[in-house]
Amino acid sequence: MTRRFLARAALALSATLAVGGCGATVSDHAAPTSSGAAVTVTNCGAPLTVPSRPNKVLTNDTGITEMMFALGLQDRMVGYTTYEGKERDIASSPWRSEFASTPSLGTAFTREVIQKAAPDFVFAGWNYGFKESTGVTPAWISTIGATPYQLTEACRQPGSTRRGITRPLDALYDDLTNLGRIFGVEDRASALIAGYMREVAQAAAAAPQSDRRARVLLFDSADPAPFTSGRNAAPDQIIAEAGGTNVFSGLDDSWTSVSWEAAAQDDPQVIVIVDYGAGQANTVAAKTAQLRAQPLMAGTTAVRENNIVSFPYAALVESPRNPATISALASYLRSRGR
Repeated sequence: MTRRFLARAALALSATLAVGGCGATVSDHAAPTSSGAAVTVTNCGAPLTVPSRPNKVLTNDTGITEMMFALGLQDRMVGYTTYEGKERDIASSPWRSEFASTPSLGTAFTREVIQKAAPDFVFAGWNYGFKESTGVTPAWISTIGATPYQLTEACRQPGSTRRGITRPLDALYDDLTNLGRIFGVEDRASALIAGYMREVAQAAAAAPQSDRRARVLLFDSADPAPFTSGRNAAPDQIIAEAGGTNVFSGLDDSWTSVSWEAAAQDDPQVIVIVDYGAGQANTVAAKTAQLRAQPLMAGTTAVRENNIVSFPYAALVESPRNPATISALASYLRSRGR
């Protein structure tokens, strides 16, 4: 292993630590600022009425759960579910103590688990828990007397199962605004959004300019086809604001599968790996080895020059970690001279 690779690996680690340990705002419990009367918000392009302020919230997935924590709403939660391999998310989270003191309901977001928790509000998203194949859909949540709130990053496009109806950061801000209204913490939500906007603007101002923007591939996994980000998933705007260009920004979808030929054809100069997955076969090291062993990817600039960086899963899906991820990736791209 060369010194050059070791240095880059260290830089990747420092970027990951930067997102896990700073930049995301950790809040105290928020005091409600409005009455508990019914509130109507727009969620996934449709009106959603919440009959009263929820007191028994169930969330699925780490990024979604961190939104509740960032708003100081831990005491409104009956628990959260997540998936195998997300332990590294929690270990790197600015809200580790909140995760530790909030009931973990396991790794199965099923009808049985949900009904046992008896929530009055369920926060998940399509492919972030909601699936026709399991029978856990927003419509089913309504039948058990709870309000279903859909993650905006994962909103389905009208008449399609493709996801994404707004730019990723707008999705984050819309959800924070809606949750602020629903839970009576509008001031807290507004303060978070203002802070995130400032951080994104500062990172973008210092990012490489248009004539030096790196071509960036987001690599989630491959089984066997690569899973990556189109223009509607959080990594697309994270990459853009950091001074890069997502090689799949032309795909009008969220997280999606592509071919190895498509992944390699634009010669990505930087690869961002999503750090999650159960078992040794899904570690960042294993995913890096997979890229090097893939003949089409082995010849890309990113693989040849070891321009590979990783971030936790929760930093790359819609979550309060997104602004800090932009800052860390912008720093990485600057260090690569791009």
